[in-house]
Amino acid sequence: MFDFDATLPLMAVQFLLLMVVLNAIFFKPLTKAIDERGEYIRSNEVEAKERLAKSEALAQQYERELAESRKQYQAVIAAAQDDAQKISAQKIAEAQQEAQAQREQAQKEIDEQKQAAMHTLEQQVEALSRQILDKLLIGV
Repeated sequence: MFDFDATLPLMAVQFLLLMVVLNAIFFKPLTKAIDERGEYIRSNEVEAKERLAKSEALAQQYERELAESRKQYQAVIAAAQDDAQKISAQKIAEAQQEAQAQREQAQKEIDEQKQAAMHTLEQQVEALSRQILDKLLIGV
């Protein structure tokens, strides 16, 4: 079936030589390119993970700062509302005191006018009483 003559070793040598040449020309550069590509991908992946971690840390920091600013502006709003409420209560109290003072002044004026009217009526009643008395005394 197979002839083991001089061509078999020559074919084996040719095959080995072809393997050495292919290894030097094709396989080594190809594996080097594949290794470099793999290293490039790994380094990009590590860099991407680092960037992702940094961005997540920044996002958390911004969230904390945002929460702090919300607390601060809510405190400012609450303080402003308290101040406004105090000022409004003070203005209402002042207005009520002024209204009370005006009521008292009006009541005092009314009482004075009432006293003046009563005094005038008393004088008129006295004058009319004298006139009636004079008419009765004269007419008798």
